[in-house]
Amino acid sequence: MIYHLVEYLKDLGIDLPGQGLFGYLSFRAIAAFTTALLISIFAGKDIIRWIQKKQIGEEIRDLGLEGQMQKKGTPTMGGIIIFLSIIIPVLLFSDLTNIYNILLIISTVWFFIIGFADDYIKVFKKNKEGMSEKAKLAAQGLLGLSIGLAVCFNGDIVVREKVMVEEEIVNEISADSTGIAETPASTVTIEKHDVIKSTKTTIPFIKSHEFDYKWLSPFKGTFGWYCKWAIYVLMIVLVITACSNGVNLTDGMDGLATGTSAIVGVVLGIFAWLSGNIVNAEYLNIMYIPDSGEIAVFMSAFTGALIGFLWYNSFPAQVFMGDTGSLMLGGIIGVCAVLIRKELLLPILCGIFFVESLSVLMQRFYFKYTKKKYGEGRRIFKMAPLHHHYQKEGIPCLLNKPAKALPEAKIVTRFWIVGMILAVVTIALLKVR
Repeated sequence: MIYHLVEYLKDLGIDLPGQGLFGYLSFRAIAAFTTALLISIFAGKDIIRWIQKKQIGEEIRDLGLEGQMQKKGTPTMGGIIIFLSIIIPVLLFSDLTNIYNILLIISTVWFFIIGFADDYIKVFKKNKEGMSEKAKLAAQGLLGLSIGLAVCFNGDIVVREKVMVEEEIVNEISADSTGIAETPASTVTIEKHDVIKSTKTTIPFIKSHEFDYKWLSPFKGTFGWYCKWAIYVLMIVLVITACSNGVNLTDGMDGLATGTSAIVGVVLGIFAWLSGNIVNAEYLNIMYIPDSGEIAVFMSAFTGALIGFLWYNSFPAQVFMGDTGSLMLGGIIGVCAVLIRKELLLPILCGIFFVESLSVLMQRFYFKYTKKKYGEGRRIFKMAPLHHHYQKEGIPCLLNKPAKALPEAKIVTRFWIVGMILAVVTIALLKVR
């Protein structure tokens, strides 16, 4: 709103001191980060008190983890703090007419509603299961489908690519000994840059850093065109749903999902800023996505909100984000990655979320397989998701290291370190060919 107010005053010819700063993406990103951080820290305290007054406390299922029962009654649904800390700075400092911002705001609100409804059912309806898995997946898939269709049909979502264009050379008239001779016109094919709708995305270890989903289509022509976009949209739905659930599974220790998501947010913000700047994109030989730089403002608010929330969510946590926060964070990460065409980098960048989700699937399928084969279920990990594996000891499993349980704070810190390493590797992949 402040951004649009400044633009309005500029159109009126009113020049205020410092007004020009709002034209710089870097200034607005810093302003969004700072505002989100301050809201999360200072307003967070009051929101936590309100949650406590409403007796919205965490119900703990006894899993035999050290210090677990001490967390009983800790205020939950702290995702409200994160939501407000993201939305307010974005509304203040970003371009609200930008299609990428519009989609991110819609996604944030949508996933917040899903998570809030899930927590509401758990806390107030006393139903520990919350929303049914089918209902949650359907709601996540619907948002993913909406984003996919927007990417497919919205004319403002384009990329700048090298295209081959045919140009006609003008006839030349020349004179020789026999009279006037005319050189016939000719058509040549030249290489130019143009903004087009595309199903291309970024992929590591490839010379051009690009992968086109049309390569997966077995058809050509008009039907092939529909097929490639259908594949792309399905991929978008899968990515957004997987990210949302991945963060939700990771949210099992104080500060784990918060810190890891903040690291991912920083990298995605950098990618958005680079992809939205034609000079940087040309230098790094990465895809230039016009107007995507505004995403950097959103991700700055995202990161600031999480760092501020970590003030209260670090061990020992004074508040939990609940599904209100975790589903929203994963959804934002997935949507952002899709919009800046970096979704195929997520298994590396979001390696923590990926491995956490994979550990649950592996544990579940292996348990069912061994129960069918041997009459009793066996485990790969002491406990899934993976972070709980390091909290348990004395449980027979394939991977029994470490033998002794580790303190929660140490596990979280080490996961953060791994997340930072993965972030550096992901950025480095921009220059690896």
